[in-house]
Amino acid sequence: MVAILEDTFLSTWAPQLRPAALERRLIEQPARAYVAEKGRQFVVAVQDGSTVGMIHWDGDFIHALHVPQSAQRRGVGQALLARAEAAIASDHGVARLETDTFNQIARAFYAGCGYREIDSYPDEEWDSGLTTLLLEKTLRGGGRRTPHR
Repeated sequence: MVAILEDTFLSTWAPQLRPAALERRLIEQPARAYVAEKGRQFVVAVQDGSTVGMIHWDGDFIHALHVPQSAQRRGVGQALLARAEAAIASDHGVARLETDTFNQIARAFYAGCGYREIDSYPDEEWDSGLTTLLLEKTLRGGGRRTPHR
C-alpha cells in the first residue's frame, strides 16, 4: 500500500508542492503512518496477484482513492469507487470526497462518475497555496442525506 501511495504522490502531488513541504513529507513519512493507522480499513483491488489500487472511506466521506500510473485506465478506479459508493449508500444519501484544482485528471474522472464540485477552500494539509475542492454525488437508494462539513 505504501508503494501505491508513494507512486500517486510522486506523479501527482510532488510537482505541485513547495520544497519545504516536500522535505517535511520526506521526514514525516505520512504514507507509512496512514497505512499503519488506517490500512485495515482499505479495500484493495488485485489483478494477476498484484495490488493495483486502494480506497478508504469512513461514513459518507471517501478519504483516499489511489491507483498507480501502471494500472490506470483499466477500470480499477471506477470499480473501487463503485464498491465504496455501494457501501456508503446503505447509510447515506451522498458520497463526498476532495481533490485539488490542479488535478485535472481526478476532476475529469470524478465528474465522469457523477460527482459535482460544491465547495472550495485553501489546501491546509500541505501548506501549498493550492485550492482543495469538495465534491459530492447523490447516491441512488441511499440512506439519510448527510450535510457536508
